[in-house]
Amino acid sequence: MLRTRLLTAAVALPTVLAIVVFFPNWLFSLFIGLIGAWGLYEVAAMTRARSFVEVALVVVAGGVPLLGLLTTDHPYPGAAALVGVAMLLLIAHVADKGPESGPHGASLTLLGAVYIGALYPYFALLRNSPNGIALIIAMLLLVVVTDSGAYFTGRSIGKYKLMPKVSPNKTIEGAVGGIVSCLIAGLVLKPMLLAHWTTARVIVMSTIVSILAQIGDLAGSALKRASGVKDSGWLFPGHGGLIDRTCSLVFAAAFTYYYAG
Repeated sequence: MLRTRLLTAAVALPTVLAIVVFFPNWLFSLFIGLIGAWGLYEVAAMTRARSFVEVALVVVAGGVPLLGLLTTDHPYPGAAALVGVAMLLLIAHVADKGPESGPHGASLTLLGAVYIGALYPYFALLRNSPNGIALIIAMLLLVVVTDSGAYFTGRSIGKYKLMPKVSPNKTIEGAVGGIVSCLIAGLVLKPMLLAHWTTARVIVMSTIVSILAQIGDLAGSALKRASGVKDSGWLFPGHGGLIDRTCSLVFAAAFTYYYAG
């Protein structure tokens, strides 16, 4: 598993960074639009949206905010905050009652569609903002370091489970290790990507990005658990789907956009 994770990072990260750096704004927004559309497809597949109402929920509740946010320069922060609260409630519900207790059906489809539609556009909003390339690269690297730090710390000394009904392998020690690793990475990256920021501001960003990355990972896991699936899809053979690979980034991207604004 470790070899697989390292190989995935070695291939995927340079590709993503090249897209971030070299795509013009309109093409990057189009790319995120296609990513969001695929995410909505995964939500529909995971939640088994088959009826007209369920498919309409995916298109309207997911597609409308996706297109709207990708074509605006002034997104309303309340929408992202409400979706974040809804996903936190899903995490808490699955952690307490287990995935079998719901939500299911149209309500879960609606939640998943809004989650994609309201949050994925922040990748484009962040990258296309002033100094956006440096900001999104910093955010991406901080999330990668958080994930790696949590993984290695949890594997080495992890003992106490964080939320076993949501994500059985995550530990409290791993979560703390992810935050510490991210703080160190933030200070290392400051001269290269965030030189105009104060050290205190970088520390705040690194801490919150790390926490949000781990919450985002839990949110993706809770969505999958409630849907009764192991992976969100098949886009990356052996690694799951798009939501599997991006869930740790969505909250961090939205936060970074507003924090840097």
